[in-house]
Amino acid sequence: MNLTLRIWRQKGPEDKGRMVTYRVEDVSPDMSFLEMLDVLNERLILEGEEPIAFDHDCREGICGMCSLMINGEAHGPQRGTTACQLHMRQFSDGDTIDIEPWRARAFPVVKDLVVNRNAFDKIISAGGYITAPTGSAPEAHSVPVAKANADAAFESAACIGCGACVAACPNGSGMLFTAAKVTQLSLVPQGQPERYTRVIGMVDAHDEAGFGGCTNIGECAAACPKGIPLSTIGRLNRDYLTATAKRASS
Repeated sequence: MNLTLRIWRQKGPEDKGRMVTYRVEDVSPDMSFLEMLDVLNERLILEGEEPIAFDHDCREGICGMCSLMINGEAHGPQRGTTACQLHMRQFSDGDTIDIEPWRARAFPVVKDLVVNRNAFDKIISAGGYITAPTGSAPEAHSVPVAKANADAAFESAACIGCGACVAACPNGSGMLFTAAKVTQLSLVPQGQPERYTRVIGMVDAHDEAGFGGCTNIGECAAACPKGIPLSTIGRLNRDYLTATAKRASS
């Protein structure tokens, strides 16, 4: 395939940035999207130009590092897929593809397609640790957990922290990420001692980091490559209301 790429180039956080057009030729439909960018970067280096900076690590849809807006969609057109697992067969010969970084106040651009997602680390840090002693792996049935709770906790724990939910949200909210990290502990016994202090701390950290408010539009859940549902935010809201009521009565 022969493609036209319009890619966001920005030298640094203070640079204004702009879209730059590149042509790539003989792209195999079996290439991943990031491999296609690798080929372009190899050409740019040989031509003495600055290669395009973009985040990546495992390239297996696990680490959450890849973070690209592709034709206005977080991670591209294929649902339930990270940009590193997106293949060029999703596009057609002659296509024009716009590639941009995540756009959110809490995710400032570092360079080109790379953004600073330290705001997520601050939310995680605000959650603290569990005080329940865990030790080595216990017997599977020594601490009963309802099947529905176990399933929902595992579903939330699938979050890879890529930030697609923030990039897709018109408000720039990170509430789906925060809800997933709260829920994966609030539904199991080990997370109960700090359940309500945790949710207040993490929501406060979310707001302080500059994320927007959630208005239940649902773009976050649609863009999430791990399929974390919007109902996760409902669980967070219930815990937060309970926590604030407990704090007011104490």
